[in-house]
Amino acid sequence: MRSVPPIRRHSLADQAAEALLERIRSGEWALGAKLPAETTLGPQLGVGRSTVREAIRQLAGLGVLQTRQGAGVFVISLEANDEWDLVLRRAAITTVLEARISIESEAAALAAERRTPADVRRMRRALEARAGSQTTIEDLVDADLAFHRSILSASHNEILVGMFDDLTPRQRQAMVEMLRIHHGFDGNEDHGAHAQVLEAIVAREPEQARTLSRDHLQSLRLSLS
Repeated sequence: MRSVPPIRRHSLADQAAEALLERIRSGEWALGAKLPAETTLGPQLGVGRSTVREAIRQLAGLGVLQTRQGAGVFVISLEANDEWDLVLRRAAITTVLEARISIESEAAALAAERRTPADVRRMRRALEARAGSQTTIEDLVDADLAFHRSILSASHNEILVGMFDDLTPRQRQAMVEMLRIHHGFDGNEDHGAHAQVLEAIVAREPEQARTLSRDHLQSLRLSLS
């Protein structure tokens, strides 16, 4: 394997994503290939595991990589969808939230209709992980997005899941910045809103799940206005 110089400049996740994309384009990993583990990529790039994870998220949002639960990260395209990424990077966070309201409210309703016992277990684990993720702002945002994605997964609609994944890098960046500016949030109230959405899904109440999901994200959008 060729030597890759460590990344030491600003925006480490962006730099790591660019380095990984260049290695993919150079043919180091072929279409369909599985990437090495984060513990291997981190030292190669000179960054930590959290930075590698964010770089992978960025490339997943560009349609280059795909994370398959329990299997790893795979190359699904040799080129990034730069035009769509540019749209998302320039989009205001309120615009991204408006898109999430449409995507996630419908996904919550579908999840209430289609969820399986395995889906319920995954959503409950994700909610529990979210409750315990108070170490850093980044950890909290990652756990929050993981819980929302578990609902998308329970909808069993691949298109909605893909749309959510496209929005994730821009959404994550904005949420981290927002929490830093506001120095946190009302954790109990916010967590309760998530728990209510989950219980509506578990109870197979599509309209209630749709309404609770929409109301939660709408309140977040209004808080940024």
